Amino acid sequence: MIAQIISKANPKGMPIVFASAIATLAVFIVLGLVTGYLWQLIILGVMFAVTVGMVVFGQLAQKAQYSMLDGQPGAAAAILQSMRGNWEVTPHVAVTRDQDVVHRVVGYPGIVLVSEGPGNRVQKMLVAEKKRVQRVAADVPVYDIQCGDGEGQVPLRKLQRHLMKLPRNIKKQAVSEVNYRLRALPQTLPVPKGPMPRGARMPRGKIR
Repeated sequence: MIAQIISKANPKGMPIVFASAIATLAVFIVLGLVTGYLWQLIILGVMFAVTVGMVVFGQLAQKAQYSMLDGQPGAAAAILQSMRGNWEVTPHVAVTRDQDVVHRVVGYPGIVLVSEGPGNRVQKMLVAEKKRVQRVAADVPVYDIQCGDGEGQVPLRKLQRHLMKLPRNIKKQAVSEVNYRLRALPQTLPVPKGPMPRGARMPRGKIR
């Protein structure tokens, strides 16, 4: 299934995987012929060829994932939730009627707010959400990141790497504690487009 996804995103993807593996094996065969340890190096070459092929396959699979998600609503949340390690991700903690969203991540750096949407709109959302989280976690560092292709924004394909480069400010046991405190915050709700139906009640909670 992953191979089909890679082929759909890049028709040359799977040939590149096989070519990298075969080229690695060929190098070991040549070394074996030169040194006289042909069969030993063939066995070693097969293991290295499989390893190289799997590494290239993984990199192409990741690129294919980014290309499929790029431009889709909630793409940043999908990338954040696939991160390895001690990261607590809460998607869509703030949403507007224009479908601009803010996701919250708690990890070793502290609290990271990640937005999706045009920079001129999401900046206000990030500022407001930062004030909200600081009510219950004033002692924890808060970072805000705009995910997108605009000026000053972090592209989707670089989002995970950007978070991993943030400094470690809190310990492992504090991550769950901070996330528990943040769960007490009411979730913001989007304002529906169009006129309010007669007899309808506005939902309780903070509205953006």
